[in-house]
Parts: sequence; C-alpha cells; structure tokens
Amino acid sequence: MLEVEHLNLIYQGEQGPVHAVRDVSFSVEEGEFYTLLGPSGCGKTSILRSIAGLERPTAGRIVIGGTAVFDSNLDTVLPTHHRPIGMVFQSYAIWPHMSVVGNVVFPLLHGPDKMGRREAHARALQALELVQLGHFAERPAPQLSGGQQQRVALARALVHEPQVLLLDEPLSNLDAKLREEMRRELKDLAERLNTTTLYVTHDQVEALAMSDRIAVMDTGRIMQEGQPRAIYLEPSSHFVARFLGTTNSLEGVIRGAPEDGGLVNVETACGALKARMTNQADDGATVLVIARPEAILLTRNMPSEPTNVFAATVDAASFVGDSMEYRVTLAGTQLSVHGSPFDPLDEGEGAFVYLAPERCLLVHDDDGFNDDSSSVLTASESLTGPGAETG
Repeated sequence: MLEVEHLNLIYQGEQGPVHAVRDVSFSVEEGEFYTLLGPSGCGKTSILRSIAGLERPTAGRIVIGGTAVFDSNLDTVLPTHHRPIGMVFQSYAIWPHMSVVGNVVFPLLHGPDKMGRREAHARALQALELVQLGHFAERPAPQLSGGQQQRVALARALVHEPQVLLLDEPLSNLDAKLREEMRRELKDLAERLNTTTLYVTHDQVEALAMSDRIAVMDTGRIMQEGQPRAIYLEPSSHFVARFLGTTNSLEGVIRGAPEDGGLVNVETACGALKARMTNQADDGATVLVIARPEAILLTRNMPSEPTNVFAATVDAASFVGDSMEYRVTLAGTQLSVHGSPFDPLDEGEGAFVYLAPERCLLVHDDDGFNDDSSSVLTASESLTGPGAETG
C-alpha cells in the first residue's frame, strides 16, 4: 500500500546542509498500523511530511497504492491535494470560525474530488459518528475539549476515505489519562476501518501499545524494524535498548566460543556471567550485556540457579503501585530492578540478583554512531540519486 524507497532529505541549516533523512526504505501493508518512533530531530516527521507532499525529498521514491507520488529519477512530484492521504497534525489545525461539521465537510466541498453539498454533509456526519461526535456536529469547534478537537481532526482526515492515514504525534497535547483513552480509540478505529496508518511519535508506550510494526529511528536512519514485542525484548543495539524503556548495561569482554543455545561467557566488572548473542562477536571482543529491569530477579534467598547469581545491596526502593522499583549495587555497579509490591525489600537490605542468561543480550556499544556532527554535510557533498553515499 505504501512504499518508501531510498528516501533522502537534505535541507539548509544555519551551519550548512543537514542530512535529515538518510537512505530510508520501508513498506506498510494494507490495513497495517506502522509507527516511526524516535527522539526529536531523528527524521521521522520529515519522512511523514515527504509522504504528504509538504516536503520535497532530495532523492528517493514514494509509492501509494501502486502510484508513484514522488520519484526523483523520473522527476515525479504529485501535489499534496492529489495524493490519496488523510493527515492529522500535532496541533489538530481546527478552523475556529467553523462548526464541527463545517470543519469536517470542508475538504469534500473544496478538494480535488468535490461533491454536492448534501452528499458531502451526509458523509461528514458519518465520519463524525465514527469518532463519536455526531451529537456535536453543529457546535462551534473552539467549544470542544482538546480530545474532542483531536477527534474532529481525525474525522476530517477520514472523511474522503484516504488510502493512507498519516498521524503526526496527534496525542502529544492531551493529558495522560485522555491520551491513554485515545490510544485505544485510534487503534480500534484503524482496525475497524482497515485503514493503512503511518504514525509518528517519540512516545515509546504509544508505539508499543498501538503498532503492528515499529521502525526505531535515530540520526535520519532506521536503526531497527519489527513487531513491538520483538524490538522491546530483543533490541539490536544499545541505542534501541535505551530508547525503548529502561535498561541496564554492563560492559564486558567475550571469553571463549558460543555454547549450545547461543549462550556465551562474558567477563564483566560484576564477575563472569552468561548471556545470549544477538550479534556476531568474536572471542575477546568488547560488548555490552543488557538486561531489562523486569527481567532481573531480586530475592532475599540464594536462588537455586547455578549461574548469573550475584550478592547485592538495596540502595533505594520505591513503591509505584503495580510494582516496586529498586536500585541495587553489586560489585560497585548499580542496576535498576522491578519487583513485586507484595513482599518488598527495604533500603540497605542485602539480597541476591539473578540475571537469567536467556534474558541477558549482547549488543555492540553504538554510542559513537550518534555523533551529532555526522548530520552536517560539507558544501561539496551531494546526492546523485537513490542509494547514494550518505556519509
């Protein structure tokens, strides 16, 4: 349904050309909810705006429903109003001088596929019913709450039945409780209508809760793509592990060849432990062992497991409702651990930490890859087409 091929975007910054999107390729299947996730400035919104026709990429190809809306090789650039998309902006872009139904009916009366006023009005009312705002049709748009205005923007984006729905951080202006409710409503609506959706956010919880697939981005590149559970539990890099939730990382050195089952011995500051290899690494290589706080067992009694057990001290304990959050020290190293709220440990108490080998993953330290200077090109650098060297 949506294909992005070797997309590059360079714009002129205050200090020279900036490579905002670097040779990005991905596809979104019909009816799929696909999310671009990453920190501010990673290029995700630039990609969305390029698909919408609000930015002109430097190179690449964008195809929607089998039709190329942008192709740098063929000099194809379809105007925004001729692209089969609907878009919801972060600010909603509600017209304050119009009623609710007036906002929704506007693109049907003034767009490229204009229809009669009666038919357009009926279609707009149907779209408002989809987002549960039919009873507010004649109300002035500014009199709605933030969540209701967001639904108006969504109805306006859906009213002309677009092939692809583009959502640019549409929940970021809502309070926490309303954001959680709208997450469910957006996901349910997309599934009910079988709408192909491209969602942009920096919120990890939104991405994990709503997406069929996620592309985690940094410095204009896709760092990892996959289903939410797979990306969270098996990050391919230190950046992805840190960005998607809290993680612990221990620097270590591989000792010996991998064992059956893919486990390998790693020497760390805490001592020797076993971890699971996710990337190729040789004996003697320096790696990071990462483990999620919820993957670590903290207990008063010595576990029966023979490996990856360490004595520790509880430095801090916080009750957060559904769990306890601990900060523990073992061999001079601090770890974050989540535990049950029903039998909490006290600060200063001695304990044992068990890191299940299959839940400890080896990744390469990729911090050097994220040097901000790599995003700035010299004036002599340029792109000649899709797949060109991006620096």
